[in-house]
Amino acid sequence: MANIEELKKICSQVRRDILRMVHAPQSGHPGGSLGCTEYLVALYFDAMKHSNKFNENAVGEDVFFLSNGHISPLWYSVLARAGYFSVSELATFRKLNSRLQGHPTTHEHLPGIRVASGSLGQGLSVAIGAALTKKMNKDNALVYTLHGDGELQEGQIWEALMFAAHNKVDNLIAAIDYNGQQIDGTTDNVLSLGDLNAKLTAFGWEVLYLENGNDMQQVLQTLGDAKSKTGKGKPIGIIMKTAMGAGVDFMLNSHKWHGVAPNDEQLANALGQLEETLGDY
Repeated sequence: MANIEELKKICSQVRRDILRMVHAPQSGHPGGSLGCTEYLVALYFDAMKHSNKFNENAVGEDVFFLSNGHISPLWYSVLARAGYFSVSELATFRKLNSRLQGHPTTHEHLPGIRVASGSLGQGLSVAIGAALTKKMNKDNALVYTLHGDGELQEGQIWEALMFAAHNKVDNLIAAIDYNGQQIDGTTDNVLSLGDLNAKLTAFGWEVLYLENGNDMQQVLQTLGDAKSKTGKGKPIGIIMKTAMGAGVDFMLNSHKWHGVAPNDEQLANALGQLEETLGDY
């Protein structure tokens, strides 16, 4: 297991990256990006077996798919800090002709990005296809995917959940960012998810509950537990309770920061709450 204090330092820098990336073009999605920082940092700097040389077919490597593609600032920062491309390229986020578009795309050949995402509801289906391919090729590496809780209001997700359980896709670990917020309000007010644990269990998944997805120790422990349950006939789901806007007090737990960029004063306030640990781009 990686050093937790080092992972926390990476998280602080990634959060600074997110805020600066969204602020510069005055466009992007800071809330969910900040909330899922610990999870993606834990994946790329501890849990996943991967190479920043980017093996296109991912033979013998773990694979990650971001289904809720609007939190691309987080993914771009983590990929850059993990060495997939230059950290300086983060300054091009959402600019004309940049490889770092608002939602991840592949036609610009950005290392680490395998499919375009952000049209919500599709990522689980893609991940299942990749996981089945690995099983057919006798590849023991794992497939990870991340989803927003509001995304579960898409019907395709539930078809994919059924398919994965029916076909015993047990090399798949799917995490749900259960922050209770979406663009128009709380998920309870927009379209309640009900007892999500019971639903996923009834669909035939092995379900883990991560009580605090912004606590690195808990994230690492839960990912370790999830990996230990692979290969046993069931896909693995992680219901991950996070706080939208985690790390910045005035953004915390507010759907209003789902897709709004901070102004100059707000950026300065936010950066003042986060230590610069790896150097700003």
